[in-house]
Amino acid sequence: MSRALSLSIFVVVSLAVLGGMHTYLWIRLVRDTAMADPWRRVATVSLVVLSFAMPLGLVALRAAPRPLARIVPAVAFGWLGLAFMLFCALVAIDAVRAALHGSELLADWLRRRPDPPADPARRLFVARAIAGGAALATGGAAALAFRAATGPAEISEVPVRLERLPPTLSGLTIAQLTDLHVGPTIGERDVRRAVDQTNALRPDVIAITGDLVDGSVRDLGRAISHLGRLRARYGVYFVTGNHEYYSGVEEWLEELPRLGVRVLRNERVTVGDAGASIDLAGVDDWSAARMNGGHENDLRRALAGRDPERGLVLLAHQPRGVAEAVQAGVELQLSGHTHGGQIVPFNLLVAAAQPYVKGLHRHAEGDRAGQIFVSRGTGYWGPPLRLGSPPEIARIVLTT
Repeated sequence: MSRALSLSIFVVVSLAVLGGMHTYLWIRLVRDTAMADPWRRVATVSLVVLSFAMPLGLVALRAAPRPLARIVPAVAFGWLGLAFMLFCALVAIDAVRAALHGSELLADWLRRRPDPPADPARRLFVARAIAGGAALATGGAAALAFRAATGPAEISEVPVRLERLPPTLSGLTIAQLTDLHVGPTIGERDVRRAVDQTNALRPDVIAITGDLVDGSVRDLGRAISHLGRLRARYGVYFVTGNHEYYSGVEEWLEELPRLGVRVLRNERVTVGDAGASIDLAGVDDWSAARMNGGHENDLRRALAGRDPERGLVLLAHQPRGVAEAVQAGVELQLSGHTHGGQIVPFNLLVAAAQPYVKGLHRHAEGDRAGQIFVSRGTGYWGPPLRLGSPPEIARIVLTT
């Protein structure tokens, strides 16, 4: 399937989903509540326009002049998050009502009882109560989600035992930054804060596992320059995420080394001292081959010629390659990409596409076993909201 065809299918499906969600919101909030004119017309037109907010925001992100390139995406993504949360609240309420009254309706139908007389006033009262309650609940949850998304990241302590770790390296720490998504709504202040939090951990290694940027070096170079202040005993390392391929990946791969960040492109380095060390490997993003003709996810190349008795940690943006990694002898894979679902219950959809959504997991393949840690991510993408999945910077402690 060509990239153009895949993109066309994605756009059509996305618009259909957005249209369906906004239609449901109109039915429950406007039609069922018998909203009076002119508010009914205003609400209807607004929902129609807002159903196109996401594609308009993406277009503005790429093509609009400043300040529209910042304002339009922020408004569009913010509304998308609120609409999704409101949609989920209304669906949950309707599901509870169906569970409570569905058995009664089925029994009446089986006994062929006549329908009870309609009560328009009661129906209208219930519809308005549900709409108002859902709106209040969504507003409160959105406020908490906004505070979580835009506040400092949580520091997660993650102890990991590696069988092949040299005893003298027991206690080696890796600080993982991932999915910072510096761009229209995440800027210089946020990068500065993430750098300060990471340096405060005094890590031995810093791993940046992709989706660092949503924009060009020209637009984001100043914000990203603060990565030059990152300090770790054995260095700072980076692997690409899928969003780097939307943002001028080649320019970023030239820029990051100037800031002291080592880019691992299907290769590995030695981490440790002369007498005791492990291998740290990194691969291009899982989707790299279809995003950029000169890039590909190639674990074999990264591990070619290595001593299988040495400890091995892999940096890979997406969790989905963990089976191949474990078969190749990787003891620990560090990934991101999922944002931990970012907004509950979106985590359920993420789980359908990725083997792991967040946290540390043991993964077995045949007679081999390894571990994978999936970070919730340090920033956010799209809506400046995080519900049930606060941002994190992981401090991974390797022990024997």
